[in-house]
Amino acid sequence: MAVGRPRDPDIDASVLEVARRHLAASGYDAMSVVAVAREAGTSRQALYRRWPTKADLATAAIAGLSRADDRPDTDDPYADLVTELRAFHVGVTRPNGISMVGSMLQDGTDAELRALYRERIVAPRRRRLRHILGRAAAAGLLATDADLDRAVAACTGIFYALHLTGRRIPRTWPERTAAFVWRGLGGTEGDDRR
Repeated sequence: MAVGRPRDPDIDASVLEVARRHLAASGYDAMSVVAVAREAGTSRQALYRRWPTKADLATAAIAGLSRADDRPDTDDPYADLVTELRAFHVGVTRPNGISMVGSMLQDGTDAELRALYRERIVAPRRRRLRHILGRAAAAGLLATDADLDRAVAACTGIFYALHLTGRRIPRTWPERTAAFVWRGLGGTEGDDRR
């Protein structure tokens, strides 16, 4: 039997929102759990009961932005791929979105932070993309020998590669990337897919 007061979902939502603001404004290293708790109107102890570490709080805040569960499968896997890439694009172009991704690649990044980031942010996105492409392959819309795992990596990797060049990434990036990946897997785009 649980002891103590039940968790208040309003406090949870407030803490995660404040944590997102602090991450966007200052980055992970400068984010203070004490400052987040104070601004959210709770105590540091209450915050640590919910998220035992700073890494846990930061990755929960970022993962809380995902709306993947709100995007059910449709009868058009190609449209689902475009929708998923749009969601990725919105997420990675948020203030400090790309900086957070870059910080995960640094040698000095906290191992717990990196592991939680992979578990909560990277793995779900890759599973969703793999699921969409797997549905398309099962429906015969892609080549029978299509390498779906590499295609999943390309879906997000293309964005990072273009970003590293310093070029402006156009708003049409999700549609263009979906078309590129789809064709690379042997799919064709009919008029009904545009």
